[in-house]
Amino acid sequence: MNDQQLLRYSRHILLDEIDIEGQEKLLAAHALIIGAGGLGSPAAFYLASAGIGTITLVDDDTVDLTNLQRQILHTTERVGQAKVLSGQHTLTEINPTIEIVALKERVSGERLNELVRNASVVLDCSDNFATRHAINRACVANRVPLVSGAAIKFDGQISVFDKRDENAPCYSCLFPEDQQFEEVNCGTMGVFAPLVGIIGSMQAAEALKVIAGIGEPLKGRLLLLDARTMEWNSIKFARNANCSVCGHAH
Repeated sequence: MNDQQLLRYSRHILLDEIDIEGQEKLLAAHALIIGAGGLGSPAAFYLASAGIGTITLVDDDTVDLTNLQRQILHTTERVGQAKVLSGQHTLTEINPTIEIVALKERVSGERLNELVRNASVVLDCSDNFATRHAINRACVANRVPLVSGAAIKFDGQISVFDKRDENAPCYSCLFPEDQQFEEVNCGTMGVFAPLVGIIGSMQAAEALKVIAGIGEPLKGRLLLLDARTMEWNSIKFARNANCSVCGHAH
């Protein structure tokens, strides 16, 4: 690190758990963020400011006026612009020393696999089960840690799935692909603006912990937040030996 970097990241370096060695791990890391909306915004803000060396933002949507109530990467003047380009602009202003890759795509199949394979950690900031399951399959196949968040109305949840540990559960162990879950979105149900900020910031925290190898990630634990009462519940869950995604290989 040069003098400017030592100064920029000095408050991380002062932490014994991170220090210079941990900060260098962050600078060498590549975070893939899928979804540049409510969750992706705060997650990207903190990963960029913390010095993740490369951040790839993936989203095929454009900025809409209704997004601005909670999607803090974007501004009024950027309504109609691609979210990833708006996000790239914001993050570059925060930290011009890192690389921000903007991909206006809806990724799936081999393209998704390729992106996941090149990442140190994946943050699922999407808003539908089909995408979440596709991301999970790619992360399991490539043994890349996944930080998954979700938020609707006043309810949020977050967990970490890390198949570098063979005994760790994957997303499909918790939410099996063959089970029907009600698909709800904020366009019809609404969402409390700071809720996505809380969950997205926690996704960034978990990603930083995974990369730097500090603390205890939310592996095998699902945290649930009711923002109406600001009460957290923690649910422990184990790997499903019959999981259609990670079970058959063992």
